[in-house]
Amino acid sequence: MRLVLATTNAGKVRELTMALQGRPVETVSLAAYPALAPVVEDGATFLANAVKKAGHFGRATGAPVLADDSGLLVDALHGAPGVRSARFAGPGAGDAANNALLLERLSEVPPALRRARFYAVLALALPDGRLFTVDGTCEGEILTSPRGEGGFGYDPLFYLPEYGKTMAELPPETKNRISHRGRALACLVRILDWLPGT
Repeated sequence: MRLVLATTNAGKVRELTMALQGRPVETVSLAAYPALAPVVEDGATFLANAVKKAGHFGRATGAPVLADDSGLLVDALHGAPGVRSARFAGPGAGDAANNALLLERLSEVPPALRRARFYAVLALALPDGRLFTVDGTCEGEILTSPRGEGGFGYDPLFYLPEYGKTMAELPPETKNRISHRGRALACLVRILDWLPGT
C-alpha cells in the first residue's frame, strides 16, 4: 500500500514513517507531488483541518492519504497557539520565531501556571471514500528557556515532569511512543492492521 503523507514537514514525515515501519506500507510525502497546490488550513479545529487535507490530497492523488493537524495548547493563553501553532508568529515564521513569541507571551506567568498539552488529529482518507480519524494528547509544561536538540516545533520548551526532560531531550523512540502524535498513531496502526492489503 502506497500511503501519501499530507505534509512537507520533515519532522512529521520522519515520525509518521518510523511509526509505520515493519508494515507493508510505502510512505511518500507531498514532496513527491510538487505540482499540487497546498491546502489553506482555515478550519476552526484540528479535526477540520486534518479532514480537509486528507480529502483534498486524496482526491488529487487517487491514493490513500494520511493527514495530520496538531499543535500546542497552553492553559495560561486560553488554548493558544492552538490551530495556529505553526503560524503563531505569522505566515512563514519558523520554529525559532514561534518559540520566541511563546516565551514572550508567557514571560509574566509563573512555572506553576504553565500547564500545556500537545494535541494531534490524524485523518486517513481512502480512495473508496472511507475516512478514519484518531487523536492523541500529551500533557506537560512550558519552560522559560529551550532545552535539547531533538524534535522540532515547540519540543525544546515542552517539559515532561515524569521524565525530567523536554520533548527535544527524549530519545526518538521514547518521544514517538508517548507524544500526542505517537498516541494517535498507535490507534491508527490498529486501523491499518484491520484494513485489507496492509
